[in-house]
Amino acid sequence: MRKDIDLAEFQEALQKRLEAIESGQADKKDDTAPLELDQARTGRLSRMDAMQQKAMSRAASRLAEQERRRIYKALERMKDGDYGYCVNCDEEIAEGRLRFDPSVATCIECARKAEK
Repeated sequence: MRKDIDLAEFQEALQKRLEAIESGQADKKDDTAPLELDQARTGRLSRMDAMQQKAMSRAASRLAEQERRRIYKALERMKDGDYGYCVNCDEEIAEGRLRFDPSVATCIECARKAEK
């Protein structure tokens, strides 16, 4: 377990972000409902706009779900005493990188390798 970082601070940041994601997803339940395409009620451009908005909403929901999973994994690593260490090479993750994204699981070197 790392002693050089304030785990409580990172845990609080993760919990706040998780709450924000979960409340945002609850607010967007209507965005996942099937789109009604009634030509008598809506013009062609309005339907296309609605379809585009729905696609954008679904993409945002997928990204939020991915972030939620990363946060849960980070909280699990905290419980296990592995938080702040790279899941690939087991080196310490820089504190600045954790401050930018407390759910990050890899050090900068492993992240660079994964991009290639």
